[in-house]
Amino acid sequence: MSNPKVGDRINNYLLEELAGSGSFGQVWRARHHMFDELVAIKVPTDAQYVRNLQREGVAVHGLKHPNIVRALDLDPYAEIPYLIMEYVDGPSLREVIDAHPKGLPVPAVQEIMRGLLAALEVAHGAGLIHRDVKPANILLNHPADQIVTITRDAVKVTDFGLGRVGGTTTASIMQSGSMLTEAGKSISGTLAYMSPEQKAAQEIDARTDLYACGVILYEMLVGERPSGVETPGALRSDVPALLDEVFRQSYTRLERRYRSATQMLEALSPAGRTSGPPPLPGGAVNGKCPECGGAVRGEHQFCMHCGRQLVELVRRCPSCHSYPDRGHLYCIHCGTEL
Repeated sequence: MSNPKVGDRINNYLLEELAGSGSFGQVWRARHHMFDELVAIKVPTDAQYVRNLQREGVAVHGLKHPNIVRALDLDPYAEIPYLIMEYVDGPSLREVIDAHPKGLPVPAVQEIMRGLLAALEVAHGAGLIHRDVKPANILLNHPADQIVTITRDAVKVTDFGLGRVGGTTTASIMQSGSMLTEAGKSISGTLAYMSPEQKAAQEIDARTDLYACGVILYEMLVGERPSGVETPGALRSDVPALLDEVFRQSYTRLERRYRSATQMLEALSPAGRTSGPPPLPGGAVNGKCPECGGAVRGEHQFCMHCGRQLVELVRRCPSCHSYPDRGHLYCIHCGTEL
């Protein structure tokens, strides 16, 4: 399969500039040959990945939302197979984070997270798990040097090519990489943003994408990915406790994560709480979480099943800002006397 070049025509569009390339494909900026309309065109550079292009196009075409890059046209049988997508005239979140090594402004972080979660809410509702949520796959239709004024509508999530639809996995032609686990199972994605269950090639659900959101939230606030037990607020004084809590409930074990993108999105609201009744002083009722009914112990501050806050005032470690149980005399994370 020959690679396209500048000036080639695909459908009604002339290729202007190579915008990106991966292991098995390329993304081009292209312009309509008569109208002043820009699009992005994804083409495979290896014949065996044409079928993957088709599956990706079909999966994305049904996702119609302002925060998801739209699929406009698809022809896997053309001389040069192609997927035509909405063109986003702006940087990726990866570029913006790299330009702000000490973190983005907090209001911008909140708006970007809201746009990202709104996109995932729609995708998950359609049965599609992204599986490769990372800053490079989040485009911003906004000037990079005015990031403080960004709104959630400028956030555009792209490259759902590794997504799982109804139990079937689509393998992206732009995938970040494929590797084998110790058990010999193949996994695809970007290792730095993979949840533990995804790295282990175990069964995944929407919460896998939410783990990646937690990593991205931390990276936007701090300028680097999490590597220990510190919350963003431990490294940056202007991070509100609300964002520390959202990070804590996404960057955690599967059973302790938010159950859905909707729940995580609601946690970013000004009230700072997920849906459901407010937390009850004194903890659980009859040893059960008032939201999910899961068994909890009296010393727990949060339900280990759904993440529901069980106490009115949350106890935090003054050193590492983690959340020790109420009965602990020392922080189990850093050893500080409480």
